[in-house]
Amino acid sequence: MTATPEQIKKAPKVALHEHLDGGVRPATVAEIADEIGHDLPAEGAEALGAWFEEASSSGSLERYLETFVHTVAVMQRPEDLARVAREAVLDLADDGVVYAELRWAPEQHLSAGLSLRETVDAVQAGIQEGKQIAALEGQSIEIGQLLTAMRHADRGLEIAELVVEYRDRGVAGFDIAGAEDGFPPILHLEAFEYLRRENAHFTIHAGEAFGLPSIWQAIQRCGAERLGHGVRIVDDIDFSDPDSPILGGLAAYIRDRRIPLEMCPSSNLQTHAVPGMTSIADHPIGLLKDLGFRVTVNCDNRLMSGTSMSREFQLLVDAFDYDLDDLRWFTVNAMKSAFLPFDERLVLINEVIKPAYAAL
Repeated sequence: MTATPEQIKKAPKVALHEHLDGGVRPATVAEIADEIGHDLPAEGAEALGAWFEEASSSGSLERYLETFVHTVAVMQRPEDLARVAREAVLDLADDGVVYAELRWAPEQHLSAGLSLRETVDAVQAGIQEGKQIAALEGQSIEIGQLLTAMRHADRGLEIAELVVEYRDRGVAGFDIAGAEDGFPPILHLEAFEYLRRENAHFTIHAGEAFGLPSIWQAIQRCGAERLGHGVRIVDDIDFSDPDSPILGGLAAYIRDRRIPLEMCPSSNLQTHAVPGMTSIADHPIGLLKDLGFRVTVNCDNRLMSGTSMSREFQLLVDAFDYDLDDLRWFTVNAMKSAFLPFDERLVLINEVIKPAYAAL
């Protein structure tokens, strides 16, 4: 039997690809924008939320990214960074998320005079407060920061050094994000080499708005442990015989090495990440799951997609008739792939995720 909405809501979830500036509550955007005098494209939380979702559904990643002008604008003061982080933790916990990694770019939050370190401290303070409030409400959640460098800028090494400095103070790893076409991962090769020397974790946005060369560079030149999105790996699979797909060399390598794919169905549909995709049922996640890739399910940006982890699971259940075993498979995949010490991952898998699914 397919999973019911009630079961989906109760099921424990793991979110590896969650942008902090893409999950701000619309009411919070409106309130802070009013305080700082930032003009918004719509008035009121409901209208603003609808605007974000509509503007993000143009089919262009570049247009999608333009919506972040407004969320980044309201995340410049330390109290605002802390508030957004706190609310993100509470919203995720309320949705049944037991582990999440919040990625964001410190370099984009300096206009009010904060240093890079002060931005990280503010976000961590908000995370800690959110965890404490959630715990009082009976919702246990673990959170790690992923510090992101903007791929069109030149601060990759500086952000990577910050990741290493803060890795025992709430920072789980590193990422690069932003417009993919024209800004290949190799531009930040120095940062990735430094992270590998320091035994630090990192993921790379690749294979979202650009094809196989971006994925190849991320894996083979930069050494990514995970792929942010990675949906274009289907370009390396021959589906001419649907009963016997043939994997190309890169696709086979990624599957054989169990490199996690951080897939975001709603976001990929909005940006037309895969040509010809017109519904969730067209998303490659179904094919890649069947082929045994290490697929994970994520929101990307809850505000821009008007979504949640429960909604993403529901969309997949509706499209592919998935049951609880399938949802548990996605969740365990994600927990196995988390930038968290091995023993802590095992505890969450064996003492939280599996027992909770068994009880549904």
